[in-house]
Amino acid sequence: MPHALPENIAHFARALRVAGLPVGPGTVLDAIAAVEAAGIGSRDDFYWTLHSVFVTKHEHSVIFRTAFEIFWKRRHLMEKLLSILMPVAHAPERKPDPVSLRLQEAFFRDVESVPVERPEIEVDARFTVSDVEVLGTKDFAQMTAAEIAEANRRVAALVLPDDAVPTRRLAPDPRGHRIDIRRTLRRSIGEGGGIIDLARRGRKDKHPPLVVLCDISGSMSQYTRVMLHFIHALMEKRARVHAFTFGTRLTNITRMLKAKDPDEALAACTAAVQDWSGGTRIAPSLHAFNKLWSRRVLTGGAVVLLVTDGLERDGSGDLAREADRLHRSCRRLVWLNPLLRYDGFEAKASGIRTLLPHVDEFRTIHNIAAVADLVTALDARRADRSHDPRLWLKAA
Repeated sequence: MPHALPENIAHFARALRVAGLPVGPGTVLDAIAAVEAAGIGSRDDFYWTLHSVFVTKHEHSVIFRTAFEIFWKRRHLMEKLLSILMPVAHAPERKPDPVSLRLQEAFFRDVESVPVERPEIEVDARFTVSDVEVLGTKDFAQMTAAEIAEANRRVAALVLPDDAVPTRRLAPDPRGHRIDIRRTLRRSIGEGGGIIDLARRGRKDKHPPLVVLCDISGSMSQYTRVMLHFIHALMEKRARVHAFTFGTRLTNITRMLKAKDPDEALAACTAAVQDWSGGTRIAPSLHAFNKLWSRRVLTGGAVVLLVTDGLERDGSGDLAREADRLHRSCRRLVWLNPLLRYDGFEAKASGIRTLLPHVDEFRTIHNIAAVADLVTALDARRADRSHDPRLWLKAA
């Protein structure tokens, strides 16, 4: 093995660890031993040798692939990336790749900037946008690892609206419209049968169940992770919150998200879900939910949040039938689609046009501001016609 290759593997492992992969010193030694045993053949052989050691979960494959292409594929690419940090003329801005932001942060966190003499410029920043405002409108897919952690904390701290609805059941209420004969007689016996204090009952208010169906395909994994933090915070504040994930199959993760620690809850979900960052089969997943879970979790006027981009590969006939059945089984069906973050979005895909007639609201879910709007929209008393899905069908 060349003398510099173990050092490069160790540096590559440190970058992966900063980017979020669980890589330790033992893993680095295993990677070096694996390369020595397998030998250095083609680039694909070298890729899969390191992949077999460093990647232990499905969601880490995208990060590893992008990091490998940056670090190993192209010659002198590291020098080109380092030249970006130098005080030279700026190249035309390009939209950064969602994963490469975290990898660039991992590769260059220890690089010291070159001291350059520059004239002192006083800037009045009283009317500039603060970091809080920038983070609130920044896309989840373009955030670094530190920004994702801060976004998870802010999403968990959102205040939920009081969306309790009256039920048919009665509960003790001093201003109730019905007299509770049993409690009234019990009070009169305790007081010796003298003055009778009437006990009353009124209709009991109860929060409706909230059911979240999250798409965990490759294009939705980053948004779903932030959404799972939001669901975990909901479960701590309310009862009757149910969560499901679907890619190629449906998985109930409600029990996993009830753990007190959010990181422990997300780790349990990752271990339970087998199809993370895979393909998308919306119609079979909705069919499994309607057949196995709808009668269990959609009682009491439930609100369903469908988190997906709507890009379905199967036929639209089954999707329309299952979406219509889901819509009829709940009180409100809210579709959260991160594709709405694009200004030029049009409802032209067959899966999107099939789902739109069967939902009550069509919203985006790509940043913290969108999640805050969703929290406000959970209150059914605040009607908002701007998210009517029929507007998108007319525009298309």
